[in-house]
Amino acid sequence: MKALTMPASRVFVASLATETNTFSPIRVDRGAFEEAFYAPPGQHPETPTLCSAPFIAARRRAREEGFTLIEGTAAWAEPAGLVARQAYESLRDEILEQLKQAMPLDIALFGLHGAMIAEGYDDCEGDLLSRARAIVGDSAIIGVELDPHCHLTDKMVEASSIIVTFKEVPHSDFLERGEDMVDLALRAGRGEITPDMQVLDLRAIANFMTSRSPGRELVDDMLAMEGQEGLLSVSVVHGFPAADIADVGTRIIAITDNDTAKGRQVAAALGKRVLDFGSNRMPYMPPPAEAVAKAAAADQGPVILVDRWDNPGGGVAGDSTFLVNALLNRPDIPAAAGALWDPVAVSFCHAAGPGARLNLRFGGKAAASSGTPVDANIEVIATTNDLVIPFQASWVSLGAAVSIRIGNLDVILASKRAQTFHPAVFEKLGIALKQKKIVAVKSASHFYPAFAPIAADIIYVNCGGPYPPDPAKIPYKNIRRPIAPLDVSEPVWMT
Repeated sequence: MKALTMPASRVFVASLATETNTFSPIRVDRGAFEEAFYAPPGQHPETPTLCSAPFIAARRRAREEGFTLIEGTAAWAEPAGLVARQAYESLRDEILEQLKQAMPLDIALFGLHGAMIAEGYDDCEGDLLSRARAIVGDSAIIGVELDPHCHLTDKMVEASSIIVTFKEVPHSDFLERGEDMVDLALRAGRGEITPDMQVLDLRAIANFMTSRSPGRELVDDMLAMEGQEGLLSVSVVHGFPAADIADVGTRIIAITDNDTAKGRQVAAALGKRVLDFGSNRMPYMPPPAEAVAKAAAADQGPVILVDRWDNPGGGVAGDSTFLVNALLNRPDIPAAAGALWDPVAVSFCHAAGPGARLNLRFGGKAAASSGTPVDANIEVIATTNDLVIPFQASWVSLGAAVSIRIGNLDVILASKRAQTFHPAVFEKLGIALKQKKIVAVKSASHFYPAFAPIAADIIYVNCGGPYPPDPAKIPYKNIRRPIAPLDVSEPVWMT
């Protein structure tokens, strides 16, 4: 895209995000956005959400530099299944109308997830960005921040001047990457740089964690490379395997200051490193009984058992009972588990109140893959009308929640689906984790920054579930072939 030759004076920012698991039975309507996070123009709080960091970064820069910032809507729904057509179209059109009203613009900034799928739209972000490009024109800068678990499509790349994804998995750097994206967009708007974006499609599903080798070293090297020899930004799009659409897969983005050859060289080298990780990308994940036995044998606790495949952040219910039942089979072990999504059980416990004992059925409701419900005589430990917990620089609500006790096992039940980001999930409801040998959490990776400092060990557990744990076994019908690990494949350039 053509860079401006004048100082940026009018900048627009908006955010629309969710992550769609097409294998999930949970549907998303507009109410899901309004319940989770919805901020009309001028009402975004001073703290970011996962996909709205560009608001905070742009506000800071506007205060410092004096340009005019026009804020549009910011909306987020907890990851789930398909988004209703009306929900997506109404929010999209709301933002696009705000964009039209803000014209003329030098820069448009978007905080998106990149894996939203609605009825009739496999590429919501590409649709939104291409319509935005038609409004702002070819000379304006469009800057986009994405979650790395996105589907980077041709339409998204063609419509954007700058795309930056979070580097960390877990996503501990979403605010920093938002700052990076806004900075590059402003520099491009002032004519200081001419962004050249090269994208390599690895034709592979190659997720990895950055909290451990080899992903940790890769991200450290990426951060060290940026700003050197004309390299402005580099991102790894991990992709989101739990979506049966054409554009699933891993990609590399390299942005240089008008140096296509350099961008392709960097992207190719990083792509080779990711593909060379091979089977070393993810740790061994034992089934529940094996994981509990291993944790029980540890010298000290708490050992964190990670229910990676029943993670609400992956679009599933977060109500599976496999780990809870494995812990109940070891009644001698002081343990805790949570947060399970069960608004009905929460309402029963709220009615009974702290200290009450009752027969309660909880968990195992959303699908056959959630397992069987737990039936037990429980004690209500504590209740809250709104369990709000920290997630990096933001705050997340699990809604009304309770802690219950079954012998040596304490369980958190919540009325809103959200990951167990922080020990506050337990501590705010009277559960002292330092007294537990085992703590089971519903999360894939975002638990790590807050739980790692207190963990004697961390064991990722394969409990099965509606989030497909093995890409090679996912019954894809629409994915573009060839793609590894389903096929033998070779990387191809998108740009």
